[in-house]
Amino acid sequence: MTANLPMNKVTVIIPARYGSSRFSGKPLAEVCGKPLIYHCYQSIARSKRIDRVIVATDDLRIQKSVEAFGGNAILTSTNLKTGTDRLSQVVASLDGEIFINVQGDEILLQSDFLDPLIDLFIKNTAIQMATYKREITSWKDLNNPNIVKVVTDLEGYALYFSRAPIPFLRDRSENQPFPGKSYFRHFGIYIYRKELLKRYSTWEESLLEQFEKLEQLRAMEHGVRIFVKETTGDSLRVDTPEDLEEVKKIIKGNHG
Repeated sequence: MTANLPMNKVTVIIPARYGSSRFSGKPLAEVCGKPLIYHCYQSIARSKRIDRVIVATDDLRIQKSVEAFGGNAILTSTNLKTGTDRLSQVVASLDGEIFINVQGDEILLQSDFLDPLIDLFIKNTAIQMATYKREITSWKDLNNPNIVKVVTDLEGYALYFSRAPIPFLRDRSENQPFPGKSYFRHFGIYIYRKELLKRYSTWEESLLEQFEKLEQLRAMEHGVRIFVKETTGDSLRVDTPEDLEEVKKIIKGNHG
């Protein structure tokens, strides 16, 4: 690992746990001859703005898999509730000040996907936590609870994240066209400053977080303003075994 990273250098930590109520063993699921965690790791490592990539996992099988393809992995506690809790534990022993959380089931499709978020964070030191949003363009995606929605204020800071369609369109007619630039999906990607992660680790799981199963709500309930930057980039996200089959088709097609 890189030692003594300067303050503006960037570490990506990929939280990856073996147990999952919807898809146990997901990080090690095979995709075109490689585990899913490999594809996630490599999609991040392509960026020239990333100085260090580490997988934070609660399972020795995942750690060994990552090390087998030449990646860095750290074993964490097994009783951590969220990816951000896992990051909080890991960064306590790491140098550097800027950390990005990319889930172990997210495959970034552009090598520079994270770069605008990094630039924003370096230029605006008042921002302590930030993430991405992308426009939703279909009723199907809007009503899918696996696609998290976000609404922001006029300065771009999050007002709320939800699995429900927000804002609620009260006067929607049955055959109404989908309203443009009205709904946004949230990517499960966060950039934080180390000091915020240290504070996060001291907070108990919050009520809204328990209801929605969205870890960013814990930060919001403690007064953290989360900046949400719009992107036109995209990623492949695996939430279910059905998603995995679709990702296999896409990756196989890309490699011809």
